[in-house]
Amino acid sequence: MGLHRVVALVQPPQAEFELASAAEVFGLDRPNLPSRYGFTVCTERPGIVATKTGGALWVDAGLEALEAADTVLVPAWTQKDLPASPAVLEAVRAAHARGARMVAICTGAYLLAEAGLLEGRRATTHWRYAAEFAERFPGVDVDPDALYVDSGDIATSAGTAAGIDLCLHLVRSDHGAALASRIARHMVMPPHREGGQRQYAVEPVDEPSESLGAVLEWAAEHLHEALSVEDLAERGRVSARTLARRFDDQLGTSPGQWLLSQRISAAQALLEDTDLPVESIAARVGLSSALNLRRRFRDRLGTTPAAYRRAFGRDVVGAG
Repeated sequence: MGLHRVVALVQPPQAEFELASAAEVFGLDRPNLPSRYGFTVCTERPGIVATKTGGALWVDAGLEALEAADTVLVPAWTQKDLPASPAVLEAVRAAHARGARMVAICTGAYLLAEAGLLEGRRATTHWRYAAEFAERFPGVDVDPDALYVDSGDIATSAGTAAGIDLCLHLVRSDHGAALASRIARHMVMPPHREGGQRQYAVEPVDEPSESLGAVLEWAAEHLHEALSVEDLAERGRVSARTLARRFDDQLGTSPGQWLLSQRISAAQALLEDTDLPVESIAARVGLSSALNLRRRFRDRLGTTPAAYRRAFGRDVVGAG
């Protein structure tokens, strides 16, 4: 299997975190993990590229690097308020027309929109710029809450750390959940975050009891128990109605759906990393029976636990 070529298009002053996030996912060879991607950085004028924090990058590849890209990635576009050069726009359009996947992190969506690639499509960007983006590009269906939006040939993400969410999602789409999970573990972060941007776009509350953090941590440690929404509400010392409101405000989902997502994620990890029978896994994640686990798995993931293990078990990911 040949390497999937990811080419990051940067411009001065480049936002380092967004570029580093993509490089961390696609550009590093890690022990005991198969290499699936090649990573290149290019710019319109090769040479020194200034960064937002005062450092500099040396980039020796020009726009011609986009001609060989399987994925073109724009890790933020700091000059979003200025017109992009005709050469950059032409190179981006040509890459998309050729069949390259286009990916934008944070303000990188501005470049794709200016190139006309987001017209009539759903997309996202940092919540702080969502209203401005929608006004500037009225033909784009802007989702201000999504951490990322993937429509196959084009994907966009919210700001900063959401770029990692998107990059891991692309690995999951390309090569399965097991590889994405292992990369995430090397990065010491979850392979998938729940909720949307609303949990970050609001001002922090003054009253500590408003936070769901302690309830979520407790629930994650007790998934093997038959937890109910009422159990979570009691733990948070609020009514079930108040708990539901806080879940919607902070995570964009209901307590019941969050619990189910956590249980399925825990089951995925056990299927990938252990040889436990499905019945035992179901008990460990609080889904009571193998039959219930199979039903929930098919409803949520469109597959069975056995098929998932065959596709993403540790022996499969370790191969190659």
